Amino acid sequence: MRILIVLLALIAVPAAAQELGWGRYDNARFGYTSEIPAGFSGYGESDNGDGQIFDNAGKAQVLSFWGANIMDENFEAEVASRMGYAERDGWNIAYQAVTPRWASFSGVMGQRMFYTRMIQLCDGSSYAAMTVQYSAAQAADMKPKVERLVKGFRADGC
Repeated sequence: MRILIVLLALIAVPAAAQELGWGRYDNARFGYTSEIPAGFSGYGESDNGDGQIFDNAGKAQVLSFWGANIMDENFEAEVASRMGYAERDGWNIAYQAVTPRWASFSGVMGQRMFYTRMIQLCDGSSYAAMTVQYSAAQAADMKPKVERLVKGFRADGC
C-alpha cells in the first residue's frame, strides 16, 4: 500500500507542475531570475546576454527582460529616465511606485498597456527590468499574471 501511495505522489507532482505551466528564466550575466507564464515562448538569450524576449503570439502579449548598468546618479534616477523614455515613446504613465531598490510603473497607449518592474541588483551598480505588454481588453486576465511575475522577479544571491 505504501508503494502505491508513493507512486501516486510521484505521478501527481509532475502533473500539478504541468497544470500550472509556468517556466523559469535565469540571467547569468546580471544575476536575476523570473517565472515565465504558461503560453509564452522565448527567442533565446540576447547576443550580449543581458536578457530575453518571450511572447504569447496568439494573444499579442510580449514579455521582455533585460539587465543594464545604472548610468544615472542612482537607481531612482535611472527609473525616472526609463519612465521619461516611455513617455517620449507615446505612453501615458498611469501608475508608478519607486523605492531605492525597486520600482514599478505602467502606462497606456491607445488599446495597448504595459507594466514595468525594475530591481536594483546585488552589486548596487546595475539593475534588471521586466516589461509586459498586452491589449487593454486583456487587463483583467493579465492582472494575476503580472502580480505573479512581480513576486517571482528577483536578484540572485543578495
